[in-house]
Order: sequence, then C-alpha cells, then structure tokens
Amino acid sequence: MSRGLVGAVGRTVPWRVVGGGAVVGLLVVGVPRLLVGEMDGWLGLNLLRAAALVFSLGLAFLLDDPARQLTTPVPTRRWTRTGLRIALVAPVAAVWWTAALLLVPAPARPPLGPVTLEAGTTAALALAAAAAAVRFTDEPEPGPSVAAGLLTLALLAPALIPSRWDLFVPPEDPSWTAAHVRWAVVLTAAVLAGVACAPEPVRGLRARVVS
Repeated sequence: MSRGLVGAVGRTVPWRVVGGGAVVGLLVVGVPRLLVGEMDGWLGLNLLRAAALVFSLGLAFLLDDPARQLTTPVPTRRWTRTGLRIALVAPVAAVWWTAALLLVPAPARPPLGPVTLEAGTTAALALAAAAAAVRFTDEPEPGPSVAAGLLTLALLAPALIPSRWDLFVPPEDPSWTAAHVRWAVVLTAAVLAGVACAPEPVRGLRARVVS
C-alpha cells in the first residue's frame, strides 16, 4: 500500500466530525464528574455507554465521500479504501476510549472488558450501517441518516428488547455475563455485515457493466 494512497484516503476522512464526536463524548463523561460529588457504578457505566454512543455517531460519517461518483472507478477497490479509513481512525478511537475510561473514577469504573465490548459493538454497528448505506444507495454522504438511525435504535432498544435478552444490565445483575455474550453476538453480526457490504456498490457495478 503506497504512501500516496494512505495520504489520499486520509484526506477524505471526515476528521472534524469524528473529532467532534470524540470531544463531546469526553464531555459526556467529564462534566458530570465535576458536577457530581461521588459517582456510583451505575452512573459510571451509563456515562461510558452514552460517550460510546456519541463517538459512534461521529463514526457514522466515516464513509461519507462527497466525490463518491468520481472515486467509484478508481483502480483501488472500495473495500481497501474502507479498510484504510477504519485503520486510520482506529488508533484515535483507542486513545479516546482510554481517556474516557480514565475520566471515570476507579470506584465507579465498570469492568473494563465488558464495557469495552459494548463500546466496540456500538462502533461496529455504526460502521456496518454506513457500509450498507454506501453499498445499496447512491447517497455520497449517508452519515446524517445513519447517525439518526443509530441514535433512534439506541433510544428505543432498552424498551423494545425483551427482558430475557436484555443488553443494558448493571454489573451486579446476575445476567451481566449472559448479556455480554449477547453483546459479542451482536458485534460478530455487525462485523460480518460490514464486511459483506464492503465491496463495490451494487449500482456502481451495474453502471460499469452497462457502460
């Protein structure tokens, strides 16, 4: 992979939107810490969940490309460009998540592995939805629609998911481990869906065949 390709793809990444999501996500965790005397575990967990959602709303814009119709015919395949975008953002996401965790006082910090699984799943859902929008629509910038859908899903999920399949449980709940097995299943499904949607858009391929 050439430096030119990395630089070209890096310039198309919507860094302002991703950075905005990161900053707001940190504020979601940091501001309550300043306002609340002591955090409990349930508050710390929900603040991290909210921060992960906000950051993922920024990631929903990651595959936006205003020049999409011009970049479709380039020799480099879309899955390569998509994978490179994700690879460029991944270190930023890792540093951001570490900072978010450190903003939660240790006594209120939930188990790191499970809550990181939740955050990763939320991000994967955003990226999978963005990849699906790119593959099956002609919209060059589907980010706003994807973000709106993700936010709606996040708001409705706690009320719509049956209690026996609940995902949003506190650490002291007996179903905590089982809930995170379900989180892992959702993560796997999101990753597989994202990979399946990574190739060239269906309509773009048809247009090429016709031409």
